[in-house]
Amino acid sequence: MELLERTAKRDPSELFGILFDVNRCIGCRACQMACKQAHNLPYVPLNQPHRPRGEAGNWNTPHLTPYDYLVMNAYLAEGKDGETKWRHVRRACMHCVEPICFEACFVHAYRKTPEGPVVYMDPGICVGCRYCQLACPFLTIQVEWEEVFSRISKCPMCYERVKEGQQPACVAACPTKALEFGKRGGLLAKARDRINKNPDQYVDHIFGEKEVGGTSVLYISSVPFEELGFSEDIIDKSIPKYTWKYMSKAPFLAVSLPVAFAALYVYTKKRSGDEDGH
Repeated sequence: MELLERTAKRDPSELFGILFDVNRCIGCRACQMACKQAHNLPYVPLNQPHRPRGEAGNWNTPHLTPYDYLVMNAYLAEGKDGETKWRHVRRACMHCVEPICFEACFVHAYRKTPEGPVVYMDPGICVGCRYCQLACPFLTIQVEWEEVFSRISKCPMCYERVKEGQQPACVAACPTKALEFGKRGGLLAKARDRINKNPDQYVDHIFGEKEVGGTSVLYISSVPFEELGFSEDIIDKSIPKYTWKYMSKAPFLAVSLPVAFAALYVYTKKRSGDEDGH
């Protein structure tokens, strides 16, 4: 893969994405089952977590595993309409517009595709360092720990289907249209229009519009997102852009620090010689 292909700038509005409307989801988990079928993923009991980040979770909020690219979590929460009921939330890779997993991978096993999905494209060169997993702000990257040569596991947004003009399996399986697929710009416009027309049914926030510089998976809901398991610490600015002002100093430091240390060595050596002369 050419470096130019990996770093090419793309219009975020033209990337494919998914809009998830929490208000429309009934928690049937058809999307979760469709994902398993599409990717031939085995069933993993809850008591066999394979989850390096902690406990397995519970029946309401199961965690992602190497064999679950997508899971549904349920939260009992009060919405803007004043009704307290179970709200169901899709958990999977957010497919960031400027993915930090892509930037963290020094062997270039990842690819930000022209269509939008962030794909673990070349597992054969992966060294298992887990930098991508540690860097992911949404904690959606898992590792196949039981394999001798552990490999990364994450949602690819059904990239092969997307390339052929099809919807991701989870979207196609959703019976209530809680999941919608399309260009990110169009999905943002649809989400904003839905919020504006129904202010009593939705909070004024499209999660993923600005978080970490924008994601290709977007959420709207009648419940504040921090009540649905979303982190309040997610920054709006793209993480690669946020860190670049520091990383860009690396070439200067690589040259200046050895010179500074050499000068310090010469100074201390000279001073030691002067003291021995007394």
